[in-house]
Amino acid sequence: MKYMLIMRSTDAAIEASKDMPFEEIINAMGAYNESMMKAGVLLGGEGLSGAEEGFVVDFSAEEPIVTDGPYGETHELFNGFWLIRASSKEEAVEWAKRCPLGPGSKLEVRRVTDESDFEDFSDNEYVQKEAGWREELGTN
Repeated sequence: MKYMLIMRSTDAAIEASKDMPFEEIINAMGAYNESMMKAGVLLGGEGLSGAEEGFVVDFSAEEPIVTDGPYGETHELFNGFWLIRASSKEEAVEWAKRCPLGPGSKLEVRRVTDESDFEDFSDNEYVQKEAGWREELGTN
């Protein structure tokens, strides 16, 4: 099973991280990433730039509307993610608990859906195409 670990921080956690030497943060995250890579669970992950560089696509109108915001509260935004392969929810929890985040930060852990979630639609054209696409992309 795949799980996504979604990193969230409060304003206080972001401010506190500014007092830490940035190289210390890089080293802690690098060691965490290395431990997941060596264990064979890390499939991918990225940090995200601040919300000021992003945009929002709102689908509440007839045509999608693109704006610079509004965004939710800081604690509702995510700063990065990891995609891991774990044998169980419990293993995903254990990896999440090892993440070197400080007070005020949270990880939201979500299982990534797979083909078993669409078994009732196995004759659907796009469910069948997706299996081929995943093989072609090497993302099975």
